[in-house]
Amino acid sequence: MTTPRKTRVAIVFGGRSTEHAISCVSAGAILGALDPDQYEAVPVGITREGRWVLPTGEPSQLAIQDRTLPEITATSGSSVVLAADPTVPSASLNDIDVVFPVLHGAYGEDGTIQGMLEMAGIPYVGANVFASAAAMDKEFTKKLAVAEGIPVGPYAVLRAGVSLSEADKERLGLPVFVKPSRAGSSTGITKVTDWADLDAAVATARRIDPKVLVEAAIVGREIECGVLEGEAGGAPEASLLAEIHMDDADWYDFETKYLVGSRYTIPAGVSDAIAKQVREYALRTFTALDCAGLARVDFFVTDDGEIFLNEINTMPGMTPTSMFPMMWAATGLEYPKVVDRLIRTALRRGTGLH
Repeated sequence: MTTPRKTRVAIVFGGRSTEHAISCVSAGAILGALDPDQYEAVPVGITREGRWVLPTGEPSQLAIQDRTLPEITATSGSSVVLAADPTVPSASLNDIDVVFPVLHGAYGEDGTIQGMLEMAGIPYVGANVFASAAAMDKEFTKKLAVAEGIPVGPYAVLRAGVSLSEADKERLGLPVFVKPSRAGSSTGITKVTDWADLDAAVATARRIDPKVLVEAAIVGREIECGVLEGEAGGAPEASLLAEIHMDDADWYDFETKYLVGSRYTIPAGVSDAIAKQVREYALRTFTALDCAGLARVDFFVTDDGEIFLNEINTMPGMTPTSMFPMMWAATGLEYPKVVDRLIRTALRRGTGLH
């Protein structure tokens, strides 16, 4: 009796963005969640310089240990090349059925690797080229959300060489958050409470992205919602909501997210009416950006019950402490089932226009 061939899944992680380490942690969790009876995992690491290598993929080596972040280097494994030409087999990546690009930030979550995989004709988990690029760029996320009637807070866009005008300062007020337009994991973000500190904050953000957003601080609760593409082409589905509690932290920065740990509540302690509206906005945001596969959509909810979209992540953190898998676990879909569903969805969708 012939043993059925396992589905070969390339888990691509690391990468050239400032979120390299978190991508590694997410990949370790996914590798540990894959059913070995169904899937053959092919770990593919990308160094900070952009070299593709074949590491061992041992999940324990991709975890944060004693506040030390994991990293893929040129010595992590032998080199590998993925050809964009679908007629040319890639060295060591022959017969890959699907790619799980668990890459956060630039060169991974912004449509770049999605475009390469489309060229290569290899199905992949998550949003397509356009949705990835639009969701990565906070300016265009906000513009598309507004067009869909989803509220966003006051903000200003500073392109390269542009400073915040006095009119915008008056409109936004203090405090403001200054952040790279195309980054994640709270990297490069500064809370500004005095306009004298604005230039330094903009310079910090521009070390990551020449385009910077200045957002008015919204006093409210931080509420998140996970979205999964519907099975068999059905409508997208929203998870139970999570609420992030800041406690002693001033805001939800990188250290609070990944090193210290934050307190959270699932389901979020909001009224049924607020929960229903947030879930509706999450699904509408997912659809407005033409997303696929998965997303985590983040909101602020004020004491007056106003809801504002913060951002959408088309490849949210998949670490053991990430909200996306924990929200779906609370909803009734455990982590291995989420991973399995994402892979099956990607295989069904394939590449090309839909």
